[in-house]
Amino acid sequence: MGATDQVRQAGVFSTVRRSVRMTAGQKRVWQSHWSELGRTQEDLPPGVLDLADWFRRDAPTVLEIGSGMGEATAQLAVAAPEVNHLAAEVYPAGLGQLMLWVEKYDLENVRLLQGDALDFLRDHVAPGALAGVRIYFPDPWPKKRHHKRRLVTAPFVALVASRLQPGGTLHLATDWADYADRMLAIGTAEPSLRNSYDGWAPRPEWRPVTKFESRAQAEGRDVRDLLFTKRTDS
Repeated sequence: MGATDQVRQAGVFSTVRRSVRMTAGQKRVWQSHWSELGRTQEDLPPGVLDLADWFRRDAPTVLEIGSGMGEATAQLAVAAPEVNHLAAEVYPAGLGQLMLWVEKYDLENVRLLQGDALDFLRDHVAPGALAGVRIYFPDPWPKKRHHKRRLVTAPFVALVASRLQPGGTLHLATDWADYADRMLAIGTAEPSLRNSYDGWAPRPEWRPVTKFESRAQAEGRDVRDLLFTKRTDS
């Protein structure tokens, strides 16, 4: 059984489509920029997506799963213009807000995907195609009976690892202690990955502080970072 089949059979869905009202500015930028910058999961043609063609250049590509309102994504793109930044999010308002940041900073290295990142990885990303995957503050589903809905599971991490190039990175961050412990155990158990640190990674200065992190700090929860690297012999 392949990793992708295990993901689906485990009942893990990385995102859920919901209706969120967009502001006038977000609607405007959607109408003017979406056709160039964005793709909808359902509308992608079958098979592997040509990332170099989409970005109009051949450069290392990092996928961010759950980009929220996009401010952190935009800051990362400004700081690393040599990298292609692909943001996956289900909420139109979040994608619209990110396009406003793209417009403000005149960014050419950002593309947007609306849809389920799990399906995208499985169906449209070639093995070894990504330089990195970032998952910052995924939904913790704090109630124990809902833990099966969490994104970061062993099959999902195996799928992500298969799409990373040798030396590529999986960067996780969460403010929920039990989820952090589970992420650490899952990443450590994945044979094609190695932990870049002895346990938790120090918080990188280049990772922007998101509203989720600010809220966690205000509520007294510790934020944990994990950085796993794809083994070169995998």
